[in-house]
Amino acid sequence: MTTVTTRTVEYPADGVTMIGHLALPAGVDRRPAVLIGPEGPGLNDFQRRRADALAELGYVALAFDLHGGRWFTDPQEMLARVQPLLADPDRMRGIGHAALDVLRAEPRTDPDRIAAIGYGTGGAIALELGRDGVNLRAIGTVNALTTGRPGEAARIRCPVWAGVGSEDPIMPAEQRAAFAAEMQAAGVDWRLVVYGGALHAFHHPPVDQTVLPGVGYHPQHAQRAWRDIVALLAECLSVTE
Repeated sequence: MTTVTTRTVEYPADGVTMIGHLALPAGVDRRPAVLIGPEGPGLNDFQRRRADALAELGYVALAFDLHGGRWFTDPQEMLARVQPLLADPDRMRGIGHAALDVLRAEPRTDPDRIAAIGYGTGGAIALELGRDGVNLRAIGTVNALTTGRPGEAARIRCPVWAGVGSEDPIMPAEQRAAFAAEMQAAGVDWRLVVYGGALHAFHHPPVDQTVLPGVGYHPQHAQRAWRDIVALLAECLSVTE
């Protein structure tokens, strides 16, 4: 059984103290690392477990925070916080860079082998790090088909994998097309997987709170999307090196 070590990390970003979750694989050697961005409501135990699962696979993993340790239970309150953030690429990059600095500062991290994955708002932040020219080995997103400022996608230096539900009203067909057009025009090595019948946040188990219309769990596709992300990391980070 792989022994995973976890700890909470606090760091400043976006005017608040972020509370991230760092998971380290067994051993003392340097390992490839993964930055994990959560959905709009914030960082919860589900995303912390994703970091733990990646550490079990041999990666240093940091699940980063969006809201200074807060998890939003009111969808409208969450949107009031998240929509201005999504409209401000520089703020998103600030949150992403602050977390990336924490991940790079971890002695177990191989700074030349870092990937960023994210879900919803966290995925948008991962994409903005790519558009900012950060040296990442891969970017993987679910439900985060955000487009950036004109021309900046050309600065993405790694493969981009994106997954989305076919019935996601927050990321509809026209948004999928705009994302694909941006990636293609920029010459990015990109893939888009559409999971048939899935809604927004299809990867996240049901929560005991009000959710936005169009949000729903799809257990089969959740597992498939996770396997696709794991395969992307294995391809691009060479965990066995």
